[in-house]
Amino acid sequence: MRAVLTWRDKAEQCIYDLAFKPDGMQLILAAGNRLLVYDTSDGTLLQPLKGHKDTVYCVAYAKDGKRFASGSADKSVIIWTSKLEGILKYTHNDSIQCVSYNPVTHQLASCSSSDFGLWSPEQKSVTKHKSNSKITCCSWTNDGQYLALGMFNGIISIRNKNGEEKVKIERPGGSLSPIWSICWNPSREEHNDILAVADWGQKLSFYQLSGKQIGKDRSLNFDPCCLSYFTKGEYILLGGSDKQVSLFTKDGVRLGTVGEQNSWVWTCKVKPDSNYVVVGCQDGTISFYQLIFSTVHGLYKDRYAYRDSMTDVIVQHLITEQKVRIKCKELVKKIAIYKNRLAIQLPEKILIYELYSDDSSDMHYRVKEKIVKKFECNLLVVCADHIILCQEKRLQCLSFSGVKEREWQMESLIRYIKVIGGPPGREGLLVGLKNGQILKIFVDNLFAIVLLKQATAVRCLDMSASRNKLAVVDENDTCLVYDIHTKELLFQEPNANSVAWNTQCEDMLCFSGGGYLNIKASTFPVHQQKLQGFVVGYNGSKIFCLHVFSMSAVEVPQERKKRGETNNDLFLADVFSYQGKFHEAAKLYKRSGHENLALDMYTDLRMFEYAKDFLGSGDPKETKMLITKQADWARNINEPKAAVEMYISAGEHIKAIEISGDHGWVDTLIDIARKLDKAEREPLLMCAYYFKKLDNPGYAAETYLKIGDLKSLVQLHVETQRWDEAFALGEKHPEFKDDIYVPYAQWLAENDRFEEAQKAFHKAGRQREAVRVLEQLTHNAVVESRFNDAAYYYWMLSMQCLDIAQDPAQKDVMLDKFRHFQHLAELYHGYHAIQRYTEEPFSFHLPETLFNISRFLLHSLTKDTPLGISKVNTLFTLAKQSKALGAYKLARHAYDKLQGLQIPARFQKSIELGSLTIRSKPFHDSEELVPLCYRCSTNNPLLNNLGNVCINCRQPFVFSASSYEVLHLVEFYLEEGITDEEAVSLIDLEAPRHKRENKWQEITSNNSQTLRLDETMDSMGDDDPFTAKLSFEQGGSEFVPVVVNRSVLRSMSRRDVLIKRWPPPLQWQYFRSLLPDASITMCPSCFQMFHSEDYELLVLQHTCCPYCRRRIDDSSS
Repeated sequence: MRAVLTWRDKAEQCIYDLAFKPDGMQLILAAGNRLLVYDTSDGTLLQPLKGHKDTVYCVAYAKDGKRFASGSADKSVIIWTSKLEGILKYTHNDSIQCVSYNPVTHQLASCSSSDFGLWSPEQKSVTKHKSNSKITCCSWTNDGQYLALGMFNGIISIRNKNGEEKVKIERPGGSLSPIWSICWNPSREEHNDILAVADWGQKLSFYQLSGKQIGKDRSLNFDPCCLSYFTKGEYILLGGSDKQVSLFTKDGVRLGTVGEQNSWVWTCKVKPDSNYVVVGCQDGTISFYQLIFSTVHGLYKDRYAYRDSMTDVIVQHLITEQKVRIKCKELVKKIAIYKNRLAIQLPEKILIYELYSDDSSDMHYRVKEKIVKKFECNLLVVCADHIILCQEKRLQCLSFSGVKEREWQMESLIRYIKVIGGPPGREGLLVGLKNGQILKIFVDNLFAIVLLKQATAVRCLDMSASRNKLAVVDENDTCLVYDIHTKELLFQEPNANSVAWNTQCEDMLCFSGGGYLNIKASTFPVHQQKLQGFVVGYNGSKIFCLHVFSMSAVEVPQERKKRGETNNDLFLADVFSYQGKFHEAAKLYKRSGHENLALDMYTDLRMFEYAKDFLGSGDPKETKMLITKQADWARNINEPKAAVEMYISAGEHIKAIEISGDHGWVDTLIDIARKLDKAEREPLLMCAYYFKKLDNPGYAAETYLKIGDLKSLVQLHVETQRWDEAFALGEKHPEFKDDIYVPYAQWLAENDRFEEAQKAFHKAGRQREAVRVLEQLTHNAVVESRFNDAAYYYWMLSMQCLDIAQDPAQKDVMLDKFRHFQHLAELYHGYHAIQRYTEEPFSFHLPETLFNISRFLLHSLTKDTPLGISKVNTLFTLAKQSKALGAYKLARHAYDKLQGLQIPARFQKSIELGSLTIRSKPFHDSEELVPLCYRCSTNNPLLNNLGNVCINCRQPFVFSASSYEVLHLVEFYLEEGITDEEAVSLIDLEAPRHKRENKWQEITSNNSQTLRLDETMDSMGDDDPFTAKLSFEQGGSEFVPVVVNRSVLRSMSRRDVLIKRWPPPLQWQYFRSLLPDASITMCPSCFQMFHSEDYELLVLQHTCCPYCRRRIDDSSS
C-alpha cells in the first residue's frame, strides 16, 4: 500500500473537522470561524462560508446529501443546504464539540460541554439532555437506532433515539484517558454493530452494542485525535499527535502510513466509495491522497496464493476451484508458493507453511518453520528447503531456520525471478536483469550461469519443459523466443505483457497483451482469442490468467503430437483442423489414409455437406448409413436440430418428426409434412398428431386433407372447437353430421348454453337428447322460479313434440304432449307476473292485468297444480286486486278459499286483515269487470266453474297473452271438404258487400299480422253472413262450434280473419275479429294474440316476441 498526494492547500487556521458530501464531489472544512468548501477533484476552494462568530469545531453532512451542519465555540449550530445557504440556527449553553446526522432519519445530534441536543426537520424545538461530563465525540449506528457519546471522563454512553441511556461503557483509565474519537463500523456484512474507540490513554479498542469489548486494547503510542472508517468498513484511519495518518485493518492491525505531516493531525476522512483520503492539520494544511493497494501474490502450476484484506492469504486451487484462507493478523508483505510449500513475509517475520499430505488436491496447510527476523526485499521465492530473498542487485539464499547459506551479486537490477524446478535442495532459478542478461542459478551452486544477453530489459521469463528454449518479454512488449544451446532467436511476436510455456508440451507457448491471448504451436502462425489480463501459467489444456485481482483458467484446444510420432501428414492435418483450414486438413487425412478422421472432423463441425462431398459418389447406401449414424450421434449429444436435418436427408422421416415434435419445432414439421408424399400415411399421421399436440390445428387439418382422412379431420375440428369448419365439412359430407352436432351440443351444454345445445341436438336428429335437455332446462327454470324462462322452454318443448309428431308412429303420443306443454307454457307465462307481484317490492303490471291473470290461472288449474305454481300466491293476488278494483264478492270468495290453505307467515297478517276489512264492503262485484262472450254476448261470472269458456254457448275464450283480457275473436271451423289453401284463397277474394267506404288498414310483415281501423265505422249491420252462423241452440250443454261454408268465407275480409298456421299434422285455426276497430296482432311463430299496442310496446322493450322470444329485426319491427 502506498499513498500518492493528489493535491494540497493551506488555510490560515487549524482544521478541526471536515466532512464529505455523500457523492464525494465536495469537501466541507472547519477552519477558524469559517467553513471552507473545496472541489475534491482538483482542490479548488469553491467558497468560504461565514456564519459563526468563533472557532468552528465540528461539521457533518446528512446521508441524503441535502444539508450539512456546523458547530462552533460560539455555542451555536448552523444548518446549511447543499447549495451552501444557511437555513437554521440554534444554540446550546456551551461551545459545540461534535455534530452527527442520523443515517436513516436525518435527525441531527449536537453535543456541547454540558449537554446534547436532538433536532429533526419536522420538529420545531431541539430536545436537550444534560451530560455530567464534556462530550468530545458522537456516532450513530448504521440503522440509526442508537447514538454513542464519547466523554472527557473516559465514559462511553450509548443512547436511543429519544436520548435515554441504554448502555454505559467505562474505560479503565477513567478521566486520565479521555475518549477522543469514536465511530461505528459502517459495514453491512458485520452481524453485530461494532464501535471503534480511540482514547488519550493511547489505546484503540472495539466494543459491541451491548457494551462487551471485542478483543484486547491495542496500544497506539500517540494521542489519537481522529478515527474514521472506509465506506465499506474494511479499514480504519487514525491520526493525532504522531503527525501522521495511519491505516489499520478493521480489527486494529496497523498496515502503514498514509501521509506524514508537520503538525498534529486533527481530522482525517475517506472520500465516499473510493480510496482517496483527506487530512486536516493543526497548522492549517489540507492534504488529499490516493491510496494504491498493490497485488501481492504467487503462482505455481495450478495453485495461486494472493493477499486479501491486507492481513489474510487465500490459496486457490485453479482446477478444483477450492479456496483456503490463512489469517495472519498482520500486514502480509510478500507471498511465495512452490509445490507443497508456501512462504508468507510479515513485517517482523517469515512464515513457511507445508501441505498436510502429498495429495495433489489437498488444501490443508500447516506452519513448518518461522524465521523471526525483519527482512527488506523486493521479491521472495520459496523452494523445497530454502527461501530466496531478492533486494535490488543481490540474491540471498536462506535455510528455513534463517541461516544465510549463499549470496549472489548481479551486474544490474533484478527484474524477474522464477523457480524452474529440480531436486529438493538443488532447484534451478531463472533470473532476468534490467540490462537484458538472463541467468540460471542453482540453489546449491555459488556460480550463476549466463544463458544469454539481449539488448533490452527483461520483464517476464519462462523456460520450456525440456529446458531447450527460452521465452522472454522485454520492456518494449515484445515476446522473443531463443534456443538456449545455440543462443539463436527463433522468432519474436509484438504486443506481449507476459509469457508462459506449456508444462506438458515442448512446442507450445502462450502470451498475452493488447486484450488478446495468443497461442503459438511450433512454427505455425499464432492463434488469437480475446482475453483481458495477464497469462501466468500454461498447464496441459488450461491457461491461467490474472485479471485485476481474480485468477481464472481458460480451456484451449490441444494438438496431439507426441514424441516418436512419425506421420507428419497426420500431425499437420490435426494442426490445420485446429487452425480452421478444414479442407486442407481433409486432403492430408486422405493422403495419410485416415478418411474416417476427415469424416469425424466434418461431422464434429456439423459440415455434413462437406462430409458428403468428401465421400463423393460412393455407395449411396453407405452415405445414407453414414448420415443416419451421424444423426443418431447428434441426437445423443443433444444436437437435435442437426439430427433432424440428417434424418431427413437419410429418409428417416419418422425419427425426424419425433425429434421435431418433442422439441416443438412446428416450422420443421410443416416442411416435412409438405414434402412427404400423400401415400406415406404413417409419417403424415404422426405430423398431424404433433400439430394437434403443439396447438397448431390449422396445419393438422392441412395434413389430414392431404391424406384424405376426413373422419380425423372432423374429430380435429370438434376437439379444437372450430365449429364453423366442422359444420362446413358436415354440409359437404352428411355422414359426419352425428360426429359434429352431438359433441357440439355437449360442448354448448357444458358451457351453459343449453338453448343452443338443444337446437344442435335437434339438428343432429337426436330428438330424445334435445327433449331431455329442454326438460332439464324447464325443470331448472321452475326450481329457480324463473317462470318466464320455464314458459319459453315449455313452448319450445311443445314445438319439438309437434316436429316429432310428423312421424305417424309417434303422432298421437306427441300431439298429447304438444297440447300438455302448450298448456303449461301458458300457465307459467301467466304465473310469472303473479310471482313477481308477490315476491318483489314493486309491481310491474296493472291491477287489471293481475286480476285477469289470477282468474285465468284459477280457471285453468282445475286438476293438478304444476310444480312451482302457488295457489296461495294466485288467490292472494286475486283477493288484493279484486278488492282494489271493486269486485268485493270475488275478493271474499278468494279470502275464504285462502283460509283452507297453508299460508306462509309473511302473508298471514295481510290475509287476516284483508278477510276482516272485506266484510265491510258490499256483497257484489263491479259491473265493469264482468267478462263478455263475443259469440253470444252473455255476461259471464268472474269465477266460472266451467273454466275459460262461456257458460252459455261454451265457446272457449281467446285471451291476450299480455293483458289476459278476453279478445273479441271467435274461432270458426271449415266445412268438410274445404282445404286450408282453398279457405285462404276464398277469404282473399273479398266478395263485394254493400257499398261503403272501407277504411281498414292492414299491416303485415314476416313477424306479425295486424288489423287496424283508421276511423270508427258504423256497426256492420246484419248483412254479414258470419253473424248468422254465431247462433246456437239455447240450453244445450254441448259446445257447438261455428262452421262456415264457401259462401261465408267468400264474404269475409282477410283483414278480419287471423289464422294460426300450425305445421302438420295439426289443422290450421281460424279466428274472426268481431270488433274490427280494435286492432289485434298475432305472433307468426307462437300464434299468441295481443292487443296491437301492447305487442308493439313489448317488442320495443324486449326486441322479441315476449312469449316465444322470436327476434324482431329493427328494420321490420
